[in-house]
Amino acid sequence: MPPQDSAPMSSRSKITPEREQEFYEAVLELLREGGYDSLTMEGVASRSRCGKSTLYRQWGSKPQLVACALRGTRAGSLTAIDTGTLAGDLREAAKSLGAHSTRDTPLMHALSHAALQNPELLEALREGLVEPAAAAINAMVARAVTRGEVAADNPALEFVAPQLMGAMRIRPMLEGHYGDAEYLSRFIEGAVLPALGLAGSRGERESPRVPDPAGPA
Repeated sequence: MPPQDSAPMSSRSKITPEREQEFYEAVLELLREGGYDSLTMEGVASRSRCGKSTLYRQWGSKPQLVACALRGTRAGSLTAIDTGTLAGDLREAAKSLGAHSTRDTPLMHALSHAALQNPELLEALREGLVEPAAAAINAMVARAVTRGEVAADNPALEFVAPQLMGAMRIRPMLEGHYGDAEYLSRFIEGAVLPALGLAGSRGERESPRVPDPAGPA
C-alpha cells in the first residue's frame, strides 16, 4: 500500500523547482510591499501568473504558502566565510548581511506581528531568515575559541550573533536607514570586537603590556 502522503507529493512534483521558486519569490515580494495581512492568494496568483486553484492545491492555505516561501528563500549565506581570524570573519559577515539588508529587513518587519500569532509562521521565519545566519556566526565564534583568539568564558560570546543581526534589523526604526554593510562594519569595529577583547581597526588582539624591568620613567 502506498504511503498516505503519496498523493500530495505526486501533486507537488508537477511543479518544477524553478517554477516553485517563482511562486516563493512572488510571495516574498508581496510581503515586502504590503505586509502579511495584505497578502492574498489572489495576489500571489496574479503576480506569478497562475490560477488560484494551483496555489491551494499545492499549499492548501496562505500560512502554509508563506511558511514554505520562507523556508525556500535563497538567503545570503555566511557559511562559506572563513578568513582565519574572528575579526576577518565578522567583517565579511557584516558585508554579506548588509548587502541583503534591503531585502531581508522589510520581510522580517512585515512578518513579525503575524509570526507571533502563528507558531508555524514563526518557526518558518526563524528557519528561513534567522537560524542560518546565527548558526554561521556562532560557528565563527567557536572556531575563534578553538584557535585561542577569544577566551571560552568571555561573557560576550553568546551575544555576537544577536548583536550583529539585531543592529541590522533595528536601524531602520532608530535612524530611518537600512543596516547596510558600511554601518554593520562600523558596528563590528566599535562594539563587537572590543567586547570580545579584540582591538583596533585591524581587529587584532591587544598585546599585554610587558612591565619595564627598569620601572616607570
